[in-house]
Amino acid sequence: MEPVEINAGGYYLRQLRADRALDDRPALVEAFADPLLRRYVPNYVVDTPQAAGDYVRRRAEEWAADRRCSWAAAEPTTGALLGEVGLKDLDLAGGTAEVAVWVHPSARGRGVASTVVDTVVRFGFGALGLRRVDYTHVPDNTASHAVATRCGFALVGRDGGELRWRREADS
Repeated sequence: MEPVEINAGGYYLRQLRADRALDDRPALVEAFADPLLRRYVPNYVVDTPQAAGDYVRRRAEEWAADRRCSWAAAEPTTGALLGEVGLKDLDLAGGTAEVAVWVHPSARGRGVASTVVDTVVRFGFGALGLRRVDYTHVPDNTASHAVATRCGFALVGRDGGELRWRREADS
């Protein structure tokens, strides 16, 4: 499937980029240097411009293979990267996905995560025909807990050491 850009009200959702017109690599390196982000997103090491470029390419490849839809949450007038939101573990045939989000340290506390999570979940239900979207986080991640609550997810239990939330298409 081709990447889609979305107007999310105060934010603009677009593909991550590393080109002459717009280069997200410096902001990615900054974000992934943050101890809080590293704590809650431990599976990625994005500590150089090359690693950031690989991250951007990986996200584009995942989208092309229908495994993940991933957007840069951006400031609408400048295009500055504020975070990332995506639908991962995408199963179009089964109608399921899991939402994932992180916010750049400089953009925290402004409601970015709640706005973009709600936007991509609605996109998943409407444009992709998803029936269910899950959201998981470690229990001590109070920001993720607040996002799940604000975005209408219902707590369904634990999955290993993580809390699992769910939102159904008709909710």
